[in-house]
Amino acid sequence: MARRDRLSILVDDTLLILAELGIPLDALSPRRKTKMAKAFLAVAGMKPGMKWTEARSDNRLRSRDVIRWMNEHLGEEISSGSYDDIRRKDLLLPVEAGLVHKSAGNDAAATNDGTRTYALSPATAAILHLFGSPAWAVAVREFLAESGNLAEQLKKLRVQRLVPITIGDTELQFGPGEHNQLQKAIIELFLPQFGHGAEVLYVGDTEDKLLYLQKDRLATIGFFELSHEKLPDVIAYSHAKNWLFLIEAVHSANPISELRKRVLDQLTSSCTADLVYVSAFLDRAAFRRFAKEIAWETEVWIAESPHHLIHFNGDKFLGPHLPSEPSFH
Repeated sequence: MARRDRLSILVDDTLLILAELGIPLDALSPRRKTKMAKAFLAVAGMKPGMKWTEARSDNRLRSRDVIRWMNEHLGEEISSGSYDDIRRKDLLLPVEAGLVHKSAGNDAAATNDGTRTYALSPATAAILHLFGSPAWAVAVREFLAESGNLAEQLKKLRVQRLVPITIGDTELQFGPGEHNQLQKAIIELFLPQFGHGAEVLYVGDTEDKLLYLQKDRLATIGFFELSHEKLPDVIAYSHAKNWLFLIEAVHSANPISELRKRVLDQLTSSCTADLVYVSAFLDRAAFRRFAKEIAWETEVWIAESPHHLIHFNGDKFLGPHLPSEPSFH
């Protein structure tokens, strides 16, 4: 069998082993999976042609040693300067799962200590010796019962961190993160105060762009094709005002800039509702980073000061404000 074929089989077997031992692989790109498998093989002292009974727990390698092994034995051509990727990416999950010890022989080693080494845990080496044998399945169950399943742990942690949002009678679960926290604030704080009874017609999650969509309602007001990649983060419609709110939840990019507004103006040319553009931010610090990009004739809302708006609207709101006068018209 050709060496390349043996290497492919070895990598595939390694990924199967990692998955069965609780490493979450679904979200990783094919390249990330391959590099993780090969880094794990390097730590185990494995190369094509070897048997899993030869996996070692005393093979202590520094990050650069891992790269050298991958280059010499596992078909890679990785720069020696990429050693930090070993810690931050390639061995991150195996270390978190306890399959690999990150400071073998020196538990007090600092993160940036160049002498720290990686090695298989003895329990990992022992179970690798059983791969492909009738005892493998039972050994995996016992191993996970003892050490835990990282994939399940991360899944439970993610569920705990989900962002719950209620839209009318619909309860949604957004993924964790500040962007979705801001979308929650837009729906639960901004729209009830400034939306004139606006109902949410669209909101996307960072993982599901069409998480909540009222396609028929948007079609009745002539909104553009919903599969278009230029959709704003939140779309809401006030029947009382015939206003359509196009809202961007700005966490790391994409406020309503002059260019963004121009594109949306063109896309909504057939819309029968009047458009209200809003750039929303979690706090003033975030707003300051993007203030120079905000387009005229738009609004800015900051979640930490939820009862106020900033109007980039020329002289539209020029004049004295009475104490009881609302801040949005």
